[in-house]
Amino acid sequence: MVENDKQTEEKIFESATAVFIDKGMDGARMQDIADHAGINKSLLHYYYRTKERLFNAVFEKIAGQLFRRFAPVLDEKLSLEEKIRFFFREHITFLQKNPGLPSFFLNEINRNPAMIKKFIRHIDINKLWTTLEAQHKEELKKYNITRETVPQFMTSIAAMSVFPFAGRVLIASIMEKMGYDFDDYIEKRKEYAADFVISAIKK
Repeated sequence: MVENDKQTEEKIFESATAVFIDKGMDGARMQDIADHAGINKSLLHYYYRTKERLFNAVFEKIAGQLFRRFAPVLDEKLSLEEKIRFFFREHITFLQKNPGLPSFFLNEINRNPAMIKKFIRHIDINKLWTTLEAQHKEELKKYNITRETVPQFMTSIAAMSVFPFAGRVLIASIMEKMGYDFDDYIEKRKEYAADFVISAIKK
């Protein structure tokens, strides 16, 4: 019985994730999620009484998976350049498997800013900087990356991998007219974006 409950809950969670990413919090209905999971709506409400509770659980899990995926960025054995290459390779690969996530996150963050603030509150941003500074003091100094400029540096890196997915319909349409394949472009971007950033900071 316990195993069946676990399987049912996992099925609900997978279905809720797919429906929320596709339709967002406002567009999704509990009936949509129940239909996707192949269960009745009453059973869905037994596990998650409200759509808000289910959405929050899904959002926190996805965000948590994303942050944990990049834990190696704090590995002291990797140089700063290796960490930049690691980020683009892993982040773009993750988005290739989950292309709807950028739009989903942007929409939901704008819809409910308090939710992301609540989540970010659990992340020690100061610790992140002090760790990087301790590991790469000379590299950061050489590249003129300081505590004041690191927000510019980090958001520039993130935007270079996120934007092609957030603007996929537009970019893919333009590329099609130019004779380029979007999937090939994304695959090559893992190296191109890393080379671009590394070249920029070296200058």
